[in-house]
Order: sequence, then structure tokens, then C-alpha cells
Amino acid sequence: MSAREHDPAAARFAMINGTRILGVACVVVGMLMASNRLFASTPDWIGYVLIVNGLIDAFLLPAIMVRKWRTPK
Repeated sequence: MSAREHDPAAARFAMINGTRILGVACVVVGMLMASNRLFASTPDWIGYVLIVNGLIDAFLLPAIMVRKWRTPK
């Protein structure tokens, strides 16, 4: 395989890890919002929603993506 050919496994790996990184970023921003350290004028519940969304993005979605893209046996 040459360097110019598209490798679908590499693209999938990047998408799975990107999902994890964005999930962790959502959790951090949600914690900062819930503690009124970032965007203090917003309600706390928005921060809690971001935390839950980030946890789902970091732990549940990558497992679903791996299962969906698994090579058949």
C-alpha cells in the first residue's frame, strides 16, 4: 500500500479517538460551567447536561462505533 492510498482503518481510528477527546472536553467544560467558573451567567443544568453528554461520548459511543465497524469473522 502506498502513502497515497486511503486506509479506512486509520480514518475509523481517528474518528473513534476524536469522539473520545471531544467527550472529555465536554465533561471539562460542563464541570467548569456547573461550578460557575466558565460562563457564570448560564444555568447550572446546562453544565450537567454537558457532563452527561461528554461521558456518553467518551465511553459509550466509541464502543458502539467499534462494534459497528468490526471486521466480520
